[in-house]
Amino acid sequence: MAFVKTAIVTDSTAYLPKEVRERLGIRLIPLSVIFGNETYREEIDMTADEFFAKIKRHPTLPTTSQPSVGEFVDLFTAIREEGYEAVVSIHLSSGISGTYQGAVTAGTMVDGLRVYAYDSEISCMAQGFYAIEAAEMAQAGRSPEDIIARLDEMKQTLRAYFMVDDLAHLQRGGRLTGAQAFIGGLLQIKPLLRFENKVIVPFEKIRTRKKAIHRIEELFAEDAEKGVPLKAAIIHANQPDEAHRWRDELSARYPHVEFSISYFGPVIATHVGEGALGLTWYQP
Repeated sequence: MAFVKTAIVTDSTAYLPKEVRERLGIRLIPLSVIFGNETYREEIDMTADEFFAKIKRHPTLPTTSQPSVGEFVDLFTAIREEGYEAVVSIHLSSGISGTYQGAVTAGTMVDGLRVYAYDSEISCMAQGFYAIEAAEMAQAGRSPEDIIARLDEMKQTLRAYFMVDDLAHLQRGGRLTGAQAFIGGLLQIKPLLRFENKVIVPFEKIRTRKKAIHRIEELFAEDAEKGVPLKAAIIHANQPDEAHRWRDELSARYPHVEFSISYFGPVIATHVGEGALGLTWYQP
């Protein structure tokens, strides 16, 4: 099979550090948060730290928006003009955003470039894992079809659980499916959530933050104690100290697991709220 020069795109909700994107040549298309009349493209106009500072001063919760089809067309056209023949475009779950569909639509509008849009069915660093793996394969000269096949394989071992301090954000934003079971006198719980069939669903009701973290550790242990290599990421919403402590504890317990720390940036933090904490992992 002839070599196909392939670019990798992901959206800003993968929350990949700039140095990782630059090293691996991953292109970014941003989602936005909107405070009143002001729109900020996350990772470009607004960092996570700036978002948490602004939200403390702003009485109403911001809204979020996906990239337009036109923005995708512009990006894909620029990629084609750099001599690429294909692009693998990896996006947050189509169950919570129309971003993936925007990539699909734009892909039909750019001649001379094969666009493979990929629905990660998840978000944040779990989505980032897909983008990193895809970019490493593209750099190694692997075909777009090989890359998609590997991403599908990753889906079989990828897990992610997260807890939120307050369900109100997710409920208000319409991003929590099956929320009714949790509402009404139960707002003091720290529910564990996960993605299932592309949407965010309640997994278990837990009363305290400490117990919620312990339960995520138990779920992680089911895979980590098999001794196979894993890559894992702790994801936090403005809780860096807690995230680093947790990483250090888990690293000591599971030396065969490669841990990193990531974050809930502006768009996803709008829905999960400050204080959210999660863990995602997969078998490389």
